[in-house]
Amino acid sequence: MNLSRIALATGVAASTVLLLAGPAAAHVSVQPQGEAAKGGYATLNFKVPNERDQASTVKLEVNFPAEHPLSSVTPEAVPGWKIEITKGKLDKPLEVHGRKITEAVTKVTWTADGSKIEPGYFQQFPVSVGQLPEDADQMIFKAIQTYDNKEVVRWIEEPKAGGEEPDSPAPVLALSAASDDHHGGGAAGDTEAGDDHAADDKAASAEGDKKETHAASSSSSDTTARTLGIIGIVVGIAGVAFGVLAGRRRSA
Repeated sequence: MNLSRIALATGVAASTVLLLAGPAAAHVSVQPQGEAAKGGYATLNFKVPNERDQASTVKLEVNFPAEHPLSSVTPEAVPGWKIEITKGKLDKPLEVHGRKITEAVTKVTWTADGSKIEPGYFQQFPVSVGQLPEDADQMIFKAIQTYDNKEVVRWIEEPKAGGEEPDSPAPVLALSAASDDHHGGGAAGDTEAGDDHAADDKAASAEGDKKETHAASSSSSDTTARTLGIIGIVVGIAGVAFGVLAGRRRSA
């Protein structure tokens, strides 16, 4: 009997530990749609779960790493949320596609505006970014989550290689190896399209030249035929006149 009670107590204790550990594992995270390749562009989803039973999330602040500034940051509109983009001057300007970028986004803030993340639910906040750094394996985005009961949770602790996960880990984006598909893919497509248009223009020009040459040749042939016709008529008239004059001389 005692053994049964001990086993039951142990099971309850283990269940309690699991229940307590469950919410701790749910934190603000970031994942790309597809992959995030070094030097390329990607759409990132910042996933925000609600960890409280008696409060709803009404605000999210995501700080972008200053050591890897991004020239392009475009959040997607999320119904029921107001978006604010904060920018800052760069110590060292970026050069992107032949132009210098002197400022970059330092923070994006989503504030509930008719909506909120209620207990038991999560919300994703998509952001299109680029160009991702070529000299890094990951990017860390420190986030701050605010509840409607004024509680603030700071997901800002950076994970350490080989160490345990912090209590409030910051969202970490793993970068994949660079590939040709992620370096100027659009530019390559534009180049190919330009080549196609150029080929079409050349073909059209060649076809036009052929038509003009054919038209000129036809016009020249028509002119020659008309000239020969006129000459033939003149020669014929002259022959008739000569014959008439010759007949009159013989009669005389």
